[in-house]
Amino acid sequence: MKSNTTTKFLAISIITYAILAACMETGVSNGYISGIIVSILINIIMAVSLAFVTGYLGELVLGHAGFMGIGAYVSAIITMNMDLPMFIEFPLAIICGGIFAALVGILIGIPALRLRGDYLGIITLGFGEIIRIVLNNLKITNGAQGLSGVSSYSNFTITFIVVILTIVVLYKIINSRQGRVVVAIRENEIAADCVGISTFYYKTMAFSIAALFAGIGGGLYAHYHTVINPTSFGFTLSIEYLIIVVLGGMGNLFGTILAGIILGVLNEALRGFSEYRTIVYSLVLIAIMISRSKGITLQTIKSKFNIKLPTKKQRQEFASKGV
Repeated sequence: MKSNTTTKFLAISIITYAILAACMETGVSNGYISGIIVSILINIIMAVSLAFVTGYLGELVLGHAGFMGIGAYVSAIITMNMDLPMFIEFPLAIICGGIFAALVGILIGIPALRLRGDYLGIITLGFGEIIRIVLNNLKITNGAQGLSGVSSYSNFTITFIVVILTIVVLYKIINSRQGRVVVAIRENEIAADCVGISTFYYKTMAFSIAALFAGIGGGLYAHYHTVINPTSFGFTLSIEYLIIVVLGGMGNLFGTILAGIILGVLNEALRGFSEYRTIVYSLVLIAIMISRSKGITLQTIKSKFNIKLPTKKQRQEFASKGV
């Protein structure tokens, strides 16, 4: 991040953390609300990682929850079979879960990213379901019963720190040379290919980075809920993350964050509607998308954080120069 943007973002993050932590310590926020906050934070990690490949690269991915499931199971299996202090085995498990998810992302991306548009969406949906089925039939994952008794290592503070690090790292990648190349591929893949950019390499790179952070999010999820099973990482969850990205605005990182918070609160607020919850949720989403077709508060976020995204003309110039 630029220095000015970094200062503002960190100041807002510190203030937000202090307020939420104070509410939890004083009892203003009970365990139920604290759980909602942690779930929203994990959703933000998942959404911003998906935003990198869907919003900035422009590729439709419908199996993002599968990478979350890989990270959750790998990290849970590591902590359940190691006898080390928490501050050693937990970071190790989270990192290994993310790396393993990234490697699977590369393996899936090699054949999948040769396709585009709806075809890519369908094949990633298929791979996501394959991951879920594999987790459902492996002995080490305890099959359909899943894993229980996972160490409760995740908490609000750890999750909040990981969210901030995820946002900062992704923002830096997006505004780096590699990030500009990714945006150039989204704008005109043929032109990017013609100027010597290895579009397949950068698409695979973006796909694996998104899978990496999804795996980290899965590790936090497993060590917060302490019980995981394959059905938790199905197609519906992938669609929820895609909705957050679309609602926040394609190629709008901070809009995605805000959308994740709004939809997380909305989900919990509508639980009391029982069988009407899905209908009301869908109607609210339609209303928001019609009124904010370019994403939630896109212009507001730009002005508040002094973010100047490159124009279409500038992105085309980047592509022509191979930047």
